[in-house]
Amino acid sequence: MRTGPTGRGPRVRRGQGAAVSGMFGRILVANRGEIAVRVIRTARAMGIDCVAVHSDADAAALHVALADRAVAIGGAAPADSYLRIDRIVAAARETGAEAIHPGYGFLSENPEFVEAVEAAGLTFIGPSADAIRAMGLKDAAKRLMAEAGVPVVPGYMGTDQSPDRLAAEAEAVGYPVLIKAVAGGGGKGMRLVTRAAEFADALVAAQGEARTAFGNAAVLIEKFVETPRHIEVQVFGDGTRAVHLFERDCSLQRRHQKVIEEAPAPGMTAGMRAAMGAAAVRAAEAIGYRGAGTVEFIVDGSDGLRPDRFWFMEMNTRLQVEHPVTEMVTGIDLVEWQLRVAAGEDLPARQEDLSLDGHAFEARLYAEDVPAGFLPATGRLAALAFPDGVRAETGVRAGDTISPHYDPMIAKLVVHGPTRAVALRRLARGLAQTRVAGTVTNLAFLGALARHPGFAAGDVDTGLIARDLAVLTAAPGIDPVTVAEAALSAADLLGPADPQQGFALWQPLARRIVLRHEGRDLACTLEVRGPDAVRVHVGEGNPVEAARLGGAWRLDGAPAAGVHVAGGRVQVFAAPGRVFEIVDPLDRAQAITGENVIEAPMPGRVVRVLVEAGVAVAAGARLAVLEAMKMEHALTAWRDGVVEEVLVEEGAQVEAGAALVRLAPEEAAE
Repeated sequence: MRTGPTGRGPRVRRGQGAAVSGMFGRILVANRGEIAVRVIRTARAMGIDCVAVHSDADAAALHVALADRAVAIGGAAPADSYLRIDRIVAAARETGAEAIHPGYGFLSENPEFVEAVEAAGLTFIGPSADAIRAMGLKDAAKRLMAEAGVPVVPGYMGTDQSPDRLAAEAEAVGYPVLIKAVAGGGGKGMRLVTRAAEFADALVAAQGEARTAFGNAAVLIEKFVETPRHIEVQVFGDGTRAVHLFERDCSLQRRHQKVIEEAPAPGMTAGMRAAMGAAAVRAAEAIGYRGAGTVEFIVDGSDGLRPDRFWFMEMNTRLQVEHPVTEMVTGIDLVEWQLRVAAGEDLPARQEDLSLDGHAFEARLYAEDVPAGFLPATGRLAALAFPDGVRAETGVRAGDTISPHYDPMIAKLVVHGPTRAVALRRLARGLAQTRVAGTVTNLAFLGALARHPGFAAGDVDTGLIARDLAVLTAAPGIDPVTVAEAALSAADLLGPADPQQGFALWQPLARRIVLRHEGRDLACTLEVRGPDAVRVHVGEGNPVEAARLGGAWRLDGAPAAGVHVAGGRVQVFAAPGRVFEIVDPLDRAQAITGENVIEAPMPGRVVRVLVEAGVAVAAGARLAVLEAMKMEHALTAWRDGVVEEVLVEEGAQVEAGAALVRLAPEEAAE
């Protein structure tokens, strides 16, 4: 029996191994990044040739390197490449592909893409265009689900989109409410409104974001569940019949974006699982669903998990980002199932054939600046490594660049264990041992979540992160052992054994190293005590004893975490990573900051300029809106003042650090 991408032997399979009669000989993967890599690996294991498509920015990407053939389809912006239906279909025909797998995102839920693929005589590896349309708009989907006997959340799903009508419906539903883009997903075009006075501004923001992300500003109003859990059910159909592959809990979210997912849901009862699974199967069969899909439910967790306290939210008519946790607990390769059903095979299993085994978690590792409010980040991945025992789903390698044009996900880290507690410990350990350098990441934040006592106890809801955000994002103190490792690296003492490495012959075997961390200078004295021993004095505290044992360094008895050194900076991969500048004693230049200038925190497009020269603004006032990484980010005044100059126009594409608005000096403003 072939072991699939779960790393465990699947229990329910048909015709494993080489391609079977009727299976595709060649497919095109119409996506990029980790999902393209994921699809290619399963397809090639089945004996199927793979064609990759790529933008100019992705010419050297991992998914391109893994494919049998690759076709360039346009510029870096998705609108010029990955969203070009004509170019993707042409690439498939030119290379002799018989089918197209859409991955997720981009065109995966675009019915026009499905129709174009089929019109070209190719197979779309996914649901029909009709099924996608049925679930594409949240309001129409909810009406359809209500007719199919699937419970739906109370709210307004009407066509009258006037602000007065929407405000009136929000009052009728009762605050708090959610404003949600009818064509939305991933938290875009969504706003939580707790009182009527906030509704108008929230509506404008939600509609603007929906228009930018989906080309459709329409919204619906939905009752907000006060103690919500986000539980979704994996379904799979063959166009007539469907089964469910149990549930995933995606309650650990930040601003409606999933952060850590798990399967099965903690606290799930047999009765609740049966009720949710049956509702999800009804939803899939009501639209003749073919392939892998996810039915998402909002659950009121205020009184445990009860069969009468869950409601349909939406159906994602594609493979989900978090599908690996389902694969880990079922032993099923969902991409293989997609390929087999698309090739004309029957549903590979009956419901009674499916069972759960253990527990799995998935954490999404992003390039983002957590202290700056989780702003998406870019940069070259100078180092990237994952520990043994972790299933790392990634589309990048060390040396690759996180582009401003695409989602900044670096990897999904997936673990499995016989129990939830064991799996969670493996997740925390895996995160601590993951090494990333070259860009800021959310690795420390993920590690804090994995160690959160409430999460460990299974006491989760979608508000957990918001409630404990200060604790989860607090910068930990600097451990003397970590500083010592940075100092040893700065002195070039962590390389191969050499008792004189890092020291000049005319100097004593002691050296002073100054490191700077977050503006604070840390003085260290390194005292060589033998060919394989160094005592590191960090400030006035107790010294750290470093010793090379068996060719590897240990500090105060613990293994060195490892470092990355570049450009006068040392990054220590210790729970999860600390960056230190190596201070040159001859360099005393001081950086001058433009405190009156509001700068772009990341590359992006200026979608709105909200002020003009001469206008007085208060601290916190919105000055401009920047669109980057598929989201809108408001740039605000950090103090009261007067706008002296607007330095950018709406629609301009700007780089990180670009000056956008200048405030008059405080003396001039007074």
